[in-house]
Amino acid sequence: MKQLIKYSILFIIGGISYFFIEILWRGYSHMTMLILGGLCFVLVGLIGEHCFAFNKSLLLQQVISCLIITVLELVFGLILNVGMGLDIWDYSNLKFNFMGQICLKYSMLWFFLSLPTIILYDYIRYWIFGEEKPYYKFI
Repeated sequence: MKQLIKYSILFIIGGISYFFIEILWRGYSHMTMLILGGLCFVLVGLIGEHCFAFNKSLLLQQVISCLIITVLELVFGLILNVGMGLDIWDYSNLKFNFMGQICLKYSMLWFFLSLPTIILYDYIRYWIFGEEKPYYKFI
């Protein structure tokens, strides 16, 4: 039950953060981005929490985070934009896009945004849940 509460809180923090980052970036968002943002935040955090417990390479975590976020954006885009026709975003006019749902420009942005995401996630675990204080290596 404690884990369920922890991940629910992290999911909500991530979802709200993603939603407001979109509003700041492009002036609007969609309610489904709360779910996408929550999933991204928790999955990016779990990389460092479980997969790199002994090797806190930020660079490697950022690369994996970028891939996870890009794949989630593709899945959500295919379901919401292509399948349901909601037209929440369309990257068709950007170079190196795939079906207008993902593109190199935003994948690179996810790489850089994953750094504060990783750090925020880890410090929330430390401050709120009393878990291990974060430490990092760049490479």
